[in-house]
Amino acid sequence: MLEVERPADMKAYIGQSVGTSEWVLVDQPMINAFADATGDHQWIHVDAERAKREMPNGKTIAHGYLTLSLLPRLGDTIYRIKNTSRAINYGTNKVRFTSMVPSGSRVRLHYVLKDVEDVKGGVRMIFDSTIELEGSEKPALVAEAIFMAFD
Repeated sequence: MLEVERPADMKAYIGQSVGTSEWVLVDQPMINAFADATGDHQWIHVDAERAKREMPNGKTIAHGYLTLSLLPRLGDTIYRIKNTSRAINYGTNKVRFTSMVPSGSRVRLHYVLKDVEDVKGGVRMIFDSTIELEGSEKPALVAEAIFMAFD
């Protein structure tokens, strides 16, 4: 895990791979909980019996936004700013859901720090983010994730 003292110290890593998270299992209980939280109960996500019959791999798939929502969780295992008052999600650019994530799959996050910009009291960091799908050459998600960290 990359550790820096202050938010501005991240500037030293612009253009570099910051790291890769551990694998995380995306199972049916996680998918169901996300469906309940968002109200998106489309059968491709929650109906395992129908998915066995009608989905190409016979499994339900995770919501794309569930995959996207894993960025903060997985990112917290890649880098740490020791002396920060707070950090916030600022947004995402160019989000693409490039592969389905079948129930029972494992995913992990790879971050490359694209840029760090000064903002009042801290920095805005832009990461090229790739969520890899175990056993697949094609990632599940690619996006520019933007986070802010304050002194």
